Amino acid sequence: MTERTWLVTGANSGFGRHLSEQLLSRGDRVLGTFRAKGSVDDLAERWPATFHAAHLDMTDPDEITAVVDQAWATLGRVDVVVSNAGYGLMGAAEELTDEQVVHQIATNLTGSIRLIRAALPHLRRQRAGRILQLSSVGGQVAWPGGSLYHATKWGVEGFADAVAGEVAPFGIGVTIVEPGSARTNFRYGSSVLADRIEAYDDTPASRIRGILTERTAQGIGDAARMASAMIASVDVEPAPRRLVLGSDAYEAMESALADRLADVRGQRESAAATDDPRT
Repeated sequence: MTERTWLVTGANSGFGRHLSEQLLSRGDRVLGTFRAKGSVDDLAERWPATFHAAHLDMTDPDEITAVVDQAWATLGRVDVVVSNAGYGLMGAAEELTDEQVVHQIATNLTGSIRLIRAALPHLRRQRAGRILQLSSVGGQVAWPGGSLYHATKWGVEGFADAVAGEVAPFGIGVTIVEPGSARTNFRYGSSVLADRIEAYDDTPASRIRGILTERTAQGIGDAARMASAMIASVDVEPAPRRLVLGSDAYEAMESALADRLADVRGQRESAAATDDPRT
């Protein structure tokens, strides 16, 4: 087993916590970021020689750059960058405030883009490295009540997909991680529910409100197993472009992609009819 050095955002909870604990347990080095003071103190106490903590607000561009630079300055080398930090903003699009929209995009999309861009010069100089961009089944499937969350995940997938082609010549691999529902604190701990507009009570958008308020539905995915699969993916060459985790994610994505492909194929002739006849 190769010992590696990792930069993991959002190391205090969810997948970031599972990843950090597993990596440290096997002897890897981790620089893990957090927002809440004291939330990673236990990791620093258990692994004082191999765990390094850094505060990071994903909406602060200067702090993102400083933390990434600190990772290389402190550790000398980072083999894997895990862009994990984020949260879910749920509710019908009309129910969201402008401030909520801006913050969701700044955290999940713009923050992830800034993190990767800040890491690329370091990885490029190494001529090696791997980026794991946490997305979601919601980066390929869109359900009512999650429009802004889906917008950020679809957006970051497009970004990461294109970047993968840009940096492959430098020995850098990019994997988009697409978990389904998992038993983490994402659903009932880090998700934000917009204020209710009664007109949406009996519409498809209300389903997510019921799930978040009733707090009875549990994800089927094992977060620790998912984290193990993410770690194992780094040993795969070439880097898998996508890593689907959970049977629910696979089934939902397969169905959505089949429907999308059917829509496209049904327009083959009409699409060609708009070509310039001179070509």
